[in-house]
Amino acid sequence: MRAEETIRQTVTADLYAYWNRIRGPHAAPTRADINPGDIPHILADAFMIDLDAARNFPLRLCGARLDALWLKNMKGSAFLDFWRPDARRAVAAALLTVCDAAAPFAGSARARTPGHCDVEMELLLLPVRKTPTAPARVFGALTPSCQPGWYGQVRAEPLELTSLEIMPPETFRVDLYREASFHRVIPPAAPPRFVVHKGGKI
Repeated sequence: MRAEETIRQTVTADLYAYWNRIRGPHAAPTRADINPGDIPHILADAFMIDLDAARNFPLRLCGARLDALWLKNMKGSAFLDFWRPDARRAVAAALLTVCDAAAPFAGSARARTPGHCDVEMELLLLPVRKTPTAPARVFGALTPSCQPGWYGQVRAEPLELTSLEIMPPETFRVDLYREASFHRVIPPAAPPRFVVHKGGKI
């Protein structure tokens, strides 16, 4: 599966292109390489995850539109709390693989709240490499396909994970997306592909 088939939302595509550009010749950028001023249109859907010994994956940063999904400030909360219990093992495994293998993951999720229409969401998980002064982290986005009237008015339930997979090694064809000013970069080879679909097992 190519990137243009895996990534569909403009915000997600722009974040992936930005990550590719700032990492240069490395497998992943450092936290110091990320300048929020470069990606203002992405920040509402973006997050930064710390890797903790307890593997709760606390949120170091969380965008305003993600806060609105649960009607509270999610900074400091466990990223695994975003998800239904049956999805947390798969999400945790993906986060560890993102950092251990410096490999991006893409996926999809479904947000629900009783009495209202579901919202499909696109997930992107990107590695941020460790330095002598900063730990490894995960930078990502969770982008809704639409914003219905209930969004920000009614608290969503934990998300249902509908797919999650490692991004394939390929030349990122940025011309397929709207942010054509980003450079084309060849990502490093990724580890063997694993996929988690609804009802699947790791």
